[in-house]
Amino acid sequence: MNLMEFNQSDRCVNFSCPERSVSPAVYILLYVCSAAVVLLTVCGNLLVIISVFHFKQLHTPTNMLVLSLAVSDFLVGIFVMPPMFSWAIETCWVFGRDFCSVFWLISCFIINVSTYNIALIAVDRYLALSNPFLYMNHVSVRITCVVIVFDWCVVMVYNFALIYLIADFPSFVMCPGECFPFLNEVWTVIDLVISFIIPLSVIIILYIGVFVIAKKHATAIRELNNHTRPETQKIRSHSMKSDRKAAKVLGILVSVFLLCLVPYFIYSLLGDVIELQTETLQKLSILFCLNSTINPVIYALFYPWFRRCFKLTITLQIFQTDSTLISVLS
Repeated sequence: MNLMEFNQSDRCVNFSCPERSVSPAVYILLYVCSAAVVLLTVCGNLLVIISVFHFKQLHTPTNMLVLSLAVSDFLVGIFVMPPMFSWAIETCWVFGRDFCSVFWLISCFIINVSTYNIALIAVDRYLALSNPFLYMNHVSVRITCVVIVFDWCVVMVYNFALIYLIADFPSFVMCPGECFPFLNEVWTVIDLVISFIIPLSVIIILYIGVFVIAKKHATAIRELNNHTRPETQKIRSHSMKSDRKAAKVLGILVSVFLLCLVPYFIYSLLGDVIELQTETLQKLSILFCLNSTINPVIYALFYPWFRRCFKLTITLQIFQTDSTLISVLS
């Protein structure tokens, strides 16, 4: 997650912190709506985690990446959304300076993990479509899990160093109630490249490749359907259709992610050009976090297996003997 850079003397100048006066009814409504969003985020992603973790039929490399993304989205709902919503409603950081640094460490870590999870999903789909034989023979659940653990560890170390060794926080004297980390110009550029440019470039470039390959597969499927073909060709056609569908759904996932991600980074990059508004940054940060709420909705709309798993979970059938072997794929 990109951290903004300001000079020490500009901290209270560049940030405009408006005071908001709302009626008690509106105040309560805002907290109720925030609690509903947090609950939806936590429960939705918890269902994805339970589904992929519990049912052995879903133990595939791609679903391990989906599981990793769901875990990061779940943590967003637990640790990031409540303080963020409270900050936006109160128009002031009320949790103190110490928790401010902890909040940014957790937020940057989780959001950067989510970003790189999306990039890994793009890599996974590109490999599966561009070279399916190589993918099937070399990309396993074990290897994918190792890559995921490595990704989480590297991002954790990077964000810990960035927040506690490099970033500077306001003393809450010049700007009481504010909680923004500050980086010098060099580290602002470095963080921008690591947190935004690299994963975004990977996502865009690989999904352009996925789109091109999917178009070729569609043409090949039409040609196969125009001729009488043996059973092996039917299997190949079905496999190609499945890969294209997976790429389409994950493409929607990536598109929604970018729509939630890009506005925040564009606005934060304009800090040297315009006067940044705290309220606007908070709204864009909330939009970024809402991506974690939307992802389970995408799974529910486009993945039949998620709907079956949801039904099995709420009816408590997952506690039955050998429930892990239940077929959830059509």
